[in-house]
Amino acid sequence: MSIRRRTDFDTRVWKFALVQAGVIPEPRPGERHQAAREHGMHALRHFYASVLLDSGENIKALGTYLGHGDPGFTLRVHTHLMPSSHERTLRAVDEVYKAADPTAGGPQTAQEW
Repeated sequence: MSIRRRTDFDTRVWKFALVQAGVIPEPRPGERHQAAREHGMHALRHFYASVLLDSGENIKALGTYLGHGDPGFTLRVHTHLMPSSHERTLRAVDEVYKAADPTAGGPQTAQEW
C-alpha cells in the first residue's frame, strides 16, 4: 500500500488501528470513518506533546519538535497538557531538602547575620 499524504495515513493506517483497538467503531460498508479531531492525527500529536511535557521537556524544545515558530503559541496550545507539573515541582523541592545538610544552617544561621 502506498501512502503519499497525511490524510492517506490517517484513514488507511491510523483509523484502522483505532478500530482494531476498539477505540472507534468500524464504519458501515460504503461509509467513511466519522470525522472527529479526537480520533485523527491531531490526537496523536497531542499525545506526543503530553508525553514530552510530562517527562519534563521544555516548551521551547517541544515547539521546535512540533514545528511551531513561536514558543508562546506552543505554551498557549499545550499548557493544559501539563497536569503533573505541580507534583514534579513538589518532588524537586523535596529532593533539595533531602540532600541538604541539616547542620549547615537553619534559623540560627539567619540570626547570626
